[in-house]
Amino acid sequence: MADILSLKESVLVYLDRSGGLQKLEDDCRPLNDPQQTEAVYRFRVLVNPSDLIEMDPRLGDCVLHDPLRATGLFQSVCFLAIKTLSFTDKIHSASQVNVSLNFTHLPPFPEYTLDLSGFHQVYGPMRPVSMEGAVIAITRVTKYTQGARFLCTDDDCPGSTGFHHIRVHAPGATESATVRNDFSCMICSSPLKEDVKFRVLGDKQLVELIHVEALDVLRGRQQSSFRYQSVTLFLRALPPGCRKESPRFLELSERVAPSPWGFPAIVAHCFGLDLTPPGLYNTLKLCLLLSLVQTRTDADDPGLDLLVVTADTLVLDRLMAYSLSLACRGVRHQASAEMFASLSRDEHGAGTANIHAGSALLASGGICMLGDLGFYRKDKLDHIQSVLESRCVSVFIPGKKYGEEADQQLSFPVQCNFWALTDSSQRCGRADSAVLGTAETGPVQAQLAETFGLVIQCGDRVGERGAVTQALHTLQQAVQPGSHPRPACWEFSTEDYQELVARSRGLQVELSPEAKKLIHGYYMASRRARTRSQGVKISLASIKLLISLAEAHCKLCLRTKVLEEDAVIAVLLCENSVTLKHGASALVIPPDAVFPCDLEDVDSLQRRDAALDQLHQIILRFVYTFAPGANAYITEE
Repeated sequence: MADILSLKESVLVYLDRSGGLQKLEDDCRPLNDPQQTEAVYRFRVLVNPSDLIEMDPRLGDCVLHDPLRATGLFQSVCFLAIKTLSFTDKIHSASQVNVSLNFTHLPPFPEYTLDLSGFHQVYGPMRPVSMEGAVIAITRVTKYTQGARFLCTDDDCPGSTGFHHIRVHAPGATESATVRNDFSCMICSSPLKEDVKFRVLGDKQLVELIHVEALDVLRGRQQSSFRYQSVTLFLRALPPGCRKESPRFLELSERVAPSPWGFPAIVAHCFGLDLTPPGLYNTLKLCLLLSLVQTRTDADDPGLDLLVVTADTLVLDRLMAYSLSLACRGVRHQASAEMFASLSRDEHGAGTANIHAGSALLASGGICMLGDLGFYRKDKLDHIQSVLESRCVSVFIPGKKYGEEADQQLSFPVQCNFWALTDSSQRCGRADSAVLGTAETGPVQAQLAETFGLVIQCGDRVGERGAVTQALHTLQQAVQPGSHPRPACWEFSTEDYQELVARSRGLQVELSPEAKKLIHGYYMASRRARTRSQGVKISLASIKLLISLAEAHCKLCLRTKVLEEDAVIAVLLCENSVTLKHGASALVIPPDAVFPCDLEDVDSLQRRDAALDQLHQIILRFVYTFAPGANAYITEE
């Protein structure tokens, strides 16, 4: 008994020092609402194991190795604090206090980490563990009973009133352990009946988790002899992620700081040189990097979907697959696999449908690479177009088939960027009178191409020279792997690019007034010019694309303020994309406007900056011409 009192005293001291008592008071304040009356009230207690061990090693050991006993200690202390300090009068017994211990971290030892690759279904000591994996399937969110109040059926028994009989759900228990009709009164042994109006419900969801290394298989890398087995668990909380920094790129950023365009130009130029010759696909590589740093974290976030038009799908497919390895979550979709979602019957007692995530949902927050769209059937292409337009996936669950009284329609947001290729050598029957400048998109219809944010044309303009250059580069890499003609300060590894993308994705950026004005002016001018000359209506999605491109370029520059120079790159990329879709307009810019010259050294960066300055002036004159009044909000240089 003395040991228990000593541990409870340590719990009280810890709650006082860590601010837990103040949080307990704040959590009890809403309970005083007369409309809220429940049998059990849930309280979350933040626990730092390191602080506990330093304050009282016995209590720290109890929390880490006997969490159910530790939860009981915290429950008792919280109940006494609530009653002693009069936080609320709704709680009458300790059983009404449902305490959940939330750990800030766990010791960095194997005993506190559950490795899915070495998981065995054996019983061992119950201790909190951390686990990391990829979710490949989920069930619908269903209800379960967190707590219930029971009353004695004998009216003369004290248990027929009050809160003497409280049942609370315990981790690992079934539903029948909390709610059943054969419980007996502890006082008189009479049958108990539930007071249904006091039942407390919570949400539960089953998820299938698989080892993170399985993502390498989803990215399409060479498969090994290992097999990955998923495990099923009840979802309770999600671990936070972390970001890395790239000191090599930070050093480069400082070196080229005077140039607003220099850093991302070098980053794109040096990217993927094991696969493509220097300078051949710089615009595409820049767009791939922009899409990587501007991935969607919400269905309404402006991401960057890419459709690449090329006659050399093999090389660009390899380049995109290599870029996919930099994504926080990248999935390479196979044309024969499920892209969005599929259903099966749950086998773990939840009594509901199991919703298996397809490639697009598995890639949430990252990239879903579709590959060559020429391998897809028309119905699949129509489905892709529908999802790109609505940014959500609908799943119909027939009630009779999955144990429900009524049918149900669920919608899931699609929060990934899509990358796709189309072979321009496969003619789709476009009329000979096609508008000048439009791209031959092979089997992809114009309506589907319109749903992709950026359309990029690669390879057709370099022709035979590009094919010879690619062949020579491939032979050189086969004989001397890793040899590239570039300055020593421009040497970067795949790990450097992974750290750069991770750091850039985490930046929160803000549009400057100058960037806003240029984007708005170009949007209005382009909309009026194309409507007047071509009858093409530029949708509101174009301005979202412009903002997304400008923000992504700013992030790739490791800045937090979107400058007018970022908006210039966004306008050039967007104008080239719209030209490939609808033809040339009054704003005449070269096809390779973002990289007007080869990048070989620092001097070539200065020549590129000078060319981009001239294009900046051309954009301003276009805005002044087709958006009257633009000089009121754009300062002429």
